Amino acid sequence: MNTAVQGDVIAIASDHAGFSLKVILREDIERKGFRALDLGTDSLDPADYPKIAESLALTVASGKARFGVVLCGTGIGVSIAANRHLGIRAALCHNVETVRLGRRHNDANVLALGARVIDEVTARACLQEFLVTEFEKAERHSRRVAMLDKAVNGTLL
Repeated sequence: MNTAVQGDVIAIASDHAGFSLKVILREDIERKGFRALDLGTDSLDPADYPKIAESLALTVASGKARFGVVLCGTGIGVSIAANRHLGIRAALCHNVETVRLGRRHNDANVLALGARVIDEVTARACLQEFLVTEFEKAERHSRRVAMLDKAVNGTLL
């Protein structure tokens, strides 16, 4: 299965900077018929993005969630942190086109968003695109994703 289907679990998490937008996106996830697994944070109190991203990454990598959505102020910190985990392909996206290409070409399984750099309308459109866009199973894309998934100790070979 290449896209999310109704009933799938979609994990969502944010630090304090992404909290307000996370609440909106969580509601969108549920409204679309998915089950939102909210991994925090639960307030505007300062929270460390590496811990938030790790929780989400481990949830997605373990198969407890089909996809993940993770937010911080810029999306940079959470995308770096999430991508440190085996099996995670977090795509930092700022518009629908980067989401579409991240899913089609890179089989992104985590959408990283920056709550301070994109507006609510764009974030909601990005979420929608992330949930419906399929991975293109063209040989070149599959080969490259396989290289990433096999990366161990800093080498792709």
